[in-house]
Amino acid sequence: HVQLVESGGGSVQAGGSLRLSCLASGPPYTHKYMAWFRRAPGNAREGVAIIGSSGSTGYADSVKGRFTISQNIAQSTLHLQMNRLQPEDTAIYYCAAATWCRDGGIWESDFGIWGQGSQVTVSS
Repeated sequence: HVQLVESGGGSVQAGGSLRLSCLASGPPYTHKYMAWFRRAPGNAREGVAIIGSSGSTGYADSVKGRFTISQNIAQSTLHLQMNRLQPEDTAIYYCAAATWCRDGGIWESDFGIWGQGSQVTVSS
């Protein structure tokens, strides 16, 4: 079965940038949708960005204009470029895969395969 492994988290000061990566291993990278979620301390996990196999993307309002999701299907990798990071972006970030997604949002329940998470800490 497909396994997802994140990398690239770390600590940065407000205004800085980080790039997260997610490598999919196992059967061919065939999931139609890939996404990034995050869970901040005390909060529920929330969808951050999503990308379809066609390249179409969607973002949470809180990260629009600052984060960019991309993928390299040939290399089975997913990325999240995070610019102008703020302390409220501090969270564990997870990549996830789905074969089908509902319209109108990034819904956790649509995703059945998850990575282990990568910590991102932004200091003020």
